[in-house]
Amino acid sequence: MVQKLRHKKCALKLHRLRMKKLFWKNDVAAPVISQKNPSLAFCLLMDFLGYATYAIPFFGEFLDLLWAPISALIFFKTFGGSRGFFGGVFNFVEELMPGLDFIPTFTITWAIQYFRRNKHVQNFQPLGRNYIQKV
Repeated sequence: MVQKLRHKKCALKLHRLRMKKLFWKNDVAAPVISQKNPSLAFCLLMDFLGYATYAIPFFGEFLDLLWAPISALIFFKTFGGSRGFFGGVFNFVEELMPGLDFIPTFTITWAIQYFRRNKHVQNFQPLGRNYIQKV
């Protein structure tokens, strides 16, 4: 009787362990896909291409109809994620609306990503043994 009880307890522990491994995979590291920040020159070039439609009088606004979806797609592919999606939608609307081509959408988004990235790196201060002993 005691033998059967021990066997059941072992089987139950083994079952729990298998279920934990099945559903809680803490020990498996997921690959991190880091998106590179686009270059400032690329962002300035894309904003300049958006401004260039003003160079051709009368046809400029019609060229915006062609440039808006292309620019939005490039924005989404460049920045990716939710920032790329919402920025792409904003860029699409900005290019379609007459008179709003002066907004440098690519450059503003580049600056936001650049300064947020550097802010996180600058604020990182590892705690050494001396700090822990003083507290």
